[in-house]
Amino acid sequence: MIVELGHFALILALFVSLAQGVVPLVGASRRNAGLMAMARPSAVTVFLLVSLAMASLMYAYVVSDFTVANVVQNSHTDKPLLYKISGVWGNHEGSMVLWVFMLSFCAAAVALFSGNLPPALQARVLAVQGLIAVGFLLFILFTSNPFARVFPPPLNGNGLNPILQDPGLAFHPPFLYLGYVGFSVAFAFAVAALIEGRVDAAWARWVRPWTLASWCALTVGIAMGSWWAYYTLGWGGWWFWDPVENASLMPWIAGTALIHSAIVVERRDTLKSWTILLAILTFSLSLIGTFLVRSGVLTSVHAFATDPSRGMFILGLLIIAIGGSLTLYAVRAPALKSGGVFAPISREGSLLLNNILLSCGCATVFLGTLYPLFMDAVGGPKLSVGYPFFNRTFVPMMVPLVLAVGIGPMLAWKRGDLWAAMQRLWVAALVTALVVLVLFWRLYGGPVLALFGLGLALWLALAVATELAERIGLFRIALAESGRRAIRLPRAAWGMSLAHFGLAISVGGFAASAFDKEAIEVLKPGASMTLAGYEIRLEKVERLAGPNYTAEDATIHILRDGAVWREMHPERRFFPLQKQTTGVTAIHSSPIADLYLALGEAGDSGSWTVRAYWKPMVSWIWAGALVMAFGGVVSLSDRRWRVGAAARARGPAGGAAQAAGE
Repeated sequence: MIVELGHFALILALFVSLAQGVVPLVGASRRNAGLMAMARPSAVTVFLLVSLAMASLMYAYVVSDFTVANVVQNSHTDKPLLYKISGVWGNHEGSMVLWVFMLSFCAAAVALFSGNLPPALQARVLAVQGLIAVGFLLFILFTSNPFARVFPPPLNGNGLNPILQDPGLAFHPPFLYLGYVGFSVAFAFAVAALIEGRVDAAWARWVRPWTLASWCALTVGIAMGSWWAYYTLGWGGWWFWDPVENASLMPWIAGTALIHSAIVVERRDTLKSWTILLAILTFSLSLIGTFLVRSGVLTSVHAFATDPSRGMFILGLLIIAIGGSLTLYAVRAPALKSGGVFAPISREGSLLLNNILLSCGCATVFLGTLYPLFMDAVGGPKLSVGYPFFNRTFVPMMVPLVLAVGIGPMLAWKRGDLWAAMQRLWVAALVTALVVLVLFWRLYGGPVLALFGLGLALWLALAVATELAERIGLFRIALAESGRRAIRLPRAAWGMSLAHFGLAISVGGFAASAFDKEAIEVLKPGASMTLAGYEIRLEKVERLAGPNYTAEDATIHILRDGAVWREMHPERRFFPLQKQTTGVTAIHSSPIADLYLALGEAGDSGSWTVRAYWKPMVSWIWAGALVMAFGGVVSLSDRRWRVGAAARARGPAGGAAQAAGE
């Protein structure tokens, strides 16, 4: 009964979404307040209905209801509760329910927390989100029904893919989807603005918090996925330029550009058309990522669907959503006139450079990801685009970006003085040069590009600190007064500094990966190998029983100066239900370096393959990502987003039409 209730809730959500997508649009075009008012309760109702469907599916997993085909295929009675719950979105059908749940959540949030929007704009924004929901609810109900019954029901289920039975994968998809789908709000604002023919500072003020919130969630989601790959797959890698990894990176890059472009619209009333295009492209890249994972064109641990009909359905949605919005943009964007002018050397100029570099980087990832698929689709040669291509094309474009991030905040709006900004950063430049020279001397040269990367990270961190010190007058006025200025500093300013500082931390972690060391040997109990000054001795391997697996647990002693320093326990787990073996790495992590051990296959006469990696500063990668996301959250807490809402300027404001309903 509960399963049927969830299915019925999705059907009702489809019809309410259809009303949400059509009626407010008609009301906005006719300036009918009653029809426009339907948008808010419709959005909340859809969220409640989809929440009921999500809860029903989750209940079926928790109680192991094996009359539901989806539960049979992805759960098992003996599976721990956490993985029963995460199994809801560990498959194609359930993940699409999560996708629509996040979409309805975002629409409900706009309905509940955007009461300061003009009625017509709010109606159009919610209508666009309603139409997006219609497309994906149709997709679920006609091609991916998660509530389909099976008869006769089996005694037990097939279980979840063992590699997905991990705490990191339990929380990674919700954050990732919240980021993906959250950009639908910016997309809806962009389409609504094109329909109205009006973009101004108030529009940018309204759209920025939603974009920033989505960016924070996507940052956390990507970092969690990278961390999971690092400690689960046993290869010691944290990014493999997998097409599905790239599918999450592309909207993140575009979203980063969108955040900075919206700042220019808000502060200087320019880059309007470009910002609208970025909002469309950012969500379009999220949709493309959905297509890649669920179309069957990719074979990946991330990919769910292999049914071509599903891929064609999503491709149709992409054509309608992306093609329709870009067509509207082509028709309406020429009427969006920019109001402000600025010199190339200015804060606006640095943000524009930021956008150009990010867009080029995103285009590079897009080309490297989709070109092999395109060639395969048209019968061309089989191509494989891996990390050499991306490292040689994407990474060099990010070097001037990091330099610009350090210098840009020191420039004035409209017209800046580059020489004056560099004079204020001379200490940062001098310290960076000295540190790089010392490292070059101590490491006898070492990987020069990696040293340059570490210097780049240090430069950015010192530039952020210098800019913050300038804001509060540190060392120029009394320390107590500097403290009072720091307290009064807007949270958005603190958030920007934290986000840029987090980027510096991650860049340092990326660069340090060039100094990794590894050793792979076949060891018998009592034998040892050496790595980075450590002696790694295999003591024993014993069999243990887990809740739904058996494990071969290795006891490995790490010796320093002949004494035992650490005991570590990498494992190999065998899941009899799926007849699949996975590895569990043992990692001793510190800010300096990680010591990483993975147990390989058994050899002859009781020997085992042991893989050991020494990875300096690798934890900085994820620490920096979390600091970036925290900086975004701090910016979101700025009271300017909650009070003193921006007012729209009188007149057309460069648009083709007045905003209706104001």
